[in-house]
Amino acid sequence: MRFRPLPVRSTVRLRRPVDIWHKPALSAVVALGVPDLVLLGLGRLDLVLYTSAGAMCALYAHGLPYAARARTLPWVVLGMVASLAVALTAASLVTSAAVLVVLASLLAAVHKMVCDAARIGPPGNLILTFIAASAFFVPQRPGEVLPHTGLALATGAFAWLVCMAPALVRPRGPERIATARALEAAAGLLRARADAGSAPPAGGAEPARVTDPAGVAHARHATAAAVNAAWHALFLVPARTPEAAAARAGLERLLVRAESALGGVPRDATAQADRLGGWARELRSGRPLPEVALTTAEAEELAGVAWEFGVALEPGMALRAGGGEPRPRTAGGRRAGRPAVDPSGLRRPAPGRPRGVRAVVGRLRPGSPLLPIGARVAVGCVLAGWVSMAVGVGHPYWAVVTAASIYQANTTLSWQRAFQRTLGNLLGLALFTALLPVFRTGHLAMIVLALAFQLGAEAMISRNYWLGSVCVTPMALLLTEFGRPLAAGTLIADRWLDTVVGAAVGLVCCVLVTNRRASDRIDRALERVVEAEATASRLLADGPAAPSGSAGEHTGAHATGERHADADGPGAAREGALGTDGGDRADGADGAGWAREAGWAREALAGALVELREAVEVAAGEWWQRALPEERIARAEQQGHRTLAVLVRRLAAPALAA
Repeated sequence: MRFRPLPVRSTVRLRRPVDIWHKPALSAVVALGVPDLVLLGLGRLDLVLYTSAGAMCALYAHGLPYAARARTLPWVVLGMVASLAVALTAASLVTSAAVLVVLASLLAAVHKMVCDAARIGPPGNLILTFIAASAFFVPQRPGEVLPHTGLALATGAFAWLVCMAPALVRPRGPERIATARALEAAAGLLRARADAGSAPPAGGAEPARVTDPAGVAHARHATAAAVNAAWHALFLVPARTPEAAAARAGLERLLVRAESALGGVPRDATAQADRLGGWARELRSGRPLPEVALTTAEAEELAGVAWEFGVALEPGMALRAGGGEPRPRTAGGRRAGRPAVDPSGLRRPAPGRPRGVRAVVGRLRPGSPLLPIGARVAVGCVLAGWVSMAVGVGHPYWAVVTAASIYQANTTLSWQRAFQRTLGNLLGLALFTALLPVFRTGHLAMIVLALAFQLGAEAMISRNYWLGSVCVTPMALLLTEFGRPLAAGTLIADRWLDTVVGAAVGLVCCVLVTNRRASDRIDRALERVVEAEATASRLLADGPAAPSGSAGEHTGAHATGERHADADGPGAAREGALGTDGGDRADGADGAGWAREAGWAREALAGALVELREAVEVAAGEWWQRALPEERIARAEQQGHRTLAVLVRRLAAPALAA
């Protein structure tokens, strides 16, 4: 067993804001503001809580392509409406505040586990829990439950329209941003390696090793995660027309170039990093896609499944993003009568993996590491609510919300969130007190300030949670002011007590209910890395030989660098399979089929390495945990990254030279 101290200094450090913070912020302002103004005109601002329930769904799914967003947001809205219906029904039938605390805590635990299993992204379970916990303590009659949930459903539909509206202007914006992030991460990795002096001699590129400096290791993991996320984003983009397929194919080619940074460092690493960064800026600006020429292996991978449909794309061709005939880069003639990009020729995710609802259910199976986190939330919220009642707070929903909000993947992160939540809430209470005279000037001023706080919360919460909480707290208090105005002293005192009690009790439960399954997650992640690495090694050994005139001609002694890098390890045996001494490539269909399977193997190995690193970081943050298998982890990561580097270079060489 080992004990880890809890950090303090890093808890309040400010970070760079998220690049798309303004998208959920503006969406939420519109989705909240329109219903609020309608209710103001009707004189029914007491219904703001119910309209806000649906409107706040506009904060979700902004990282997804629009087709996936259109499918995901209805689930968020239905989850919000169902939670609100449960809370209002309980409020209308149950008179015991202690029982309501238990019900609110159980629902908060469900929110936490389902949101983590669905990987819904920010703001996660917090908004759902805040609305539902508030509704448990709102006076309600049984006959009012249906119309109030109907209001939430209506504003949720409006939030869906608001979130989908940008598709009319930039229909491919989300996937372009995801690809730009991967390009920026790859550029950062190249610069980190160059600055650390880890670039190989002029003979070629060298795979990443575990002996890399900490900054390089961090940049490598960030690049693998960004590339993995970008591929998953592109897999969600439909390509039902040649134009849509061409646009997606252009992004796939850029993403292959970003992924090639994992394979090593070229001689001109800084120049190549600048090129990747320039492509990222072009993607973010909305300009036409940069034209990127495909190498033989890249063309075969991206068009691998096309052979099954009779679309024999020319190896080594460069395809324009806007369609038209392919432009062969080899001596072969042009293929007449074929579109530049066929939807069946795009890269597709590996078959057989559970997706959608099945994936969410699978992550909640017995033995899941999410179950101890759910137990933490349930126990901590119940105790926080009961202690809040014991000290005299009549509506302890804020203590329940505070306790639910602090629970993160491990004890260290939960401690940080508890400290941040307490600091932000107390500063937010001070801000609310200072602005109280403005609030009391009229309902219109309250609406304007509430929307301003919403905008400020989204602008600052990605820099640090405590900073965003400074705006979240007065906005949440204003929602209660619309329906049931309370005396200022009572309101502020209750929220201060609830914040301290919720954070303290929640943190105590987090420390006592340790996530012992975090180490089990490492064991499963190690097994997946070993399995994925073995599959990739088998494909490298059985794959077609690389042509002597293509893989190395653009990068000098590229293959020589591979042999030098792996001469003392398992990669040396693999290198013989790469055919660096020459040999004929298999026919087009076999080469394309191998490239397709190799692409799937690369996806599986990269995803397994990302999952392993995340599992290690989660387990390392538990204060009481069995010793981690550090040697196995280091060995698996070293072997996995070396195999991934060889596979990336085999598929994409010379990825940074074209």
